[in-house]
Amino acid sequence: MIENEAIAARIRELCEQNNLTQYALSMKSGVPQSTLSTIMSCTFQSMKIRIIYEICEGLEIGIKEFFDSPLFERENLID
Repeated sequence: MIENEAIAARIRELCEQNNLTQYALSMKSGVPQSTLSTIMSCTFQSMKIRIIYEICEGLEIGIKEFFDSPLFERENLID
C-alpha cells in the first residue's frame, strides 16, 4: 500500500469507528468536502501535515493516534 492509500484507509476506518460520514467530518474538521474527496480517492500527490492535523481535530484524536495503526508500519508501505 502506498502512503496516500494508507491515509485514506485510516480516515475511512476512523470515520466508521466514530459513525461519521465524509460530510460530517468536513463539518467537524473544517476541511473542505472537496479536499476530503480528493484524499479518499487517493488522487493527491502529497498532503500537508496541517490537513491531517485538522482531520484529527475533527475526529477528536491526536496525530500520534492517527498514525498509530498497522497501516503505517514500514512493511505495509511501498515506495
